[in-house]
Amino acid sequence: MSNDAFKLRRVNVMRYITPLREGGSLPALADADDDFKYVIKFRGAGHGSKALIADLIGGEIARFLGFKVPEIVFAHLDEAFGRTEGDEEIQDLLKGSQGLNLGLHFLSGAINYDPVVTEIDPETASRIVWLDAYLTNIDRTFRNTNMLSWHKELWLIDHGASLYFHHSWINWEKTAKTPFAFIKDHVLLPQASELEKANSELKKKLTPEVLEDIVNLIPEDWLIWEGTDESPAEIREVYLKFLKIRLTHSEIFTKQAQDARESLI
Repeated sequence: MSNDAFKLRRVNVMRYITPLREGGSLPALADADDDFKYVIKFRGAGHGSKALIADLIGGEIARFLGFKVPEIVFAHLDEAFGRTEGDEEIQDLLKGSQGLNLGLHFLSGAINYDPVVTEIDPETASRIVWLDAYLTNIDRTFRNTNMLSWHKELWLIDHGASLYFHHSWINWEKTAKTPFAFIKDHVLLPQASELEKANSELKKKLTPEVLEDIVNLIPEDWLIWEGTDESPAEIREVYLKFLKIRLTHSEIFTKQAQDARESLI
């Protein structure tokens, strides 16, 4: 895999349109200088750059595995941006988000996936459940599916709650080998009857080179964290090692998902 295989475009945010008040992160719809609209995730929000890192890694791994994911871009916020914003909370958020943020191409007219209306086939469901168990993504539930239907196709969005080990950063090697208990709440678990097949096929695709290329996309200034002595290079290496270790031991989280599904049906 060449280093050119994974590249993200950079855009400049030109106009803040409206906040998307989902959870505590206050993403927003905005216009960029390429004349497209993006959902912007801000580095100045609650979990800071860690949520952006999780969204970036999760989104690009999902895309590589063949899922439809809106284009992810680096969205630059100028220091003067947002000075005229009337809402103080939003103004503070924008001030704290100067530099590179994360943007997802806005899918105009997309609707939230509703499991009551649309049933996903077992193979696709199993692959998505496997992906989320691998990424430790706690946020694809019946309450919040984080999937969209757009042009009659299923799109995966918002992986910012993934890789939650980085919020404690303690015993990350041990955490990489653990099952994922939250998979019991996954919206697609009832349909995921082909988890063994998903594990076999997807594990082979995620080579060390692919994981390294994706982790290398993380901007260095997203890896400058307060309260740590580790350098950006050392933090980047932890992400890569975590993903490699977790993949090596994928049978652990696959078995957990299978057991959780059996208890449901």
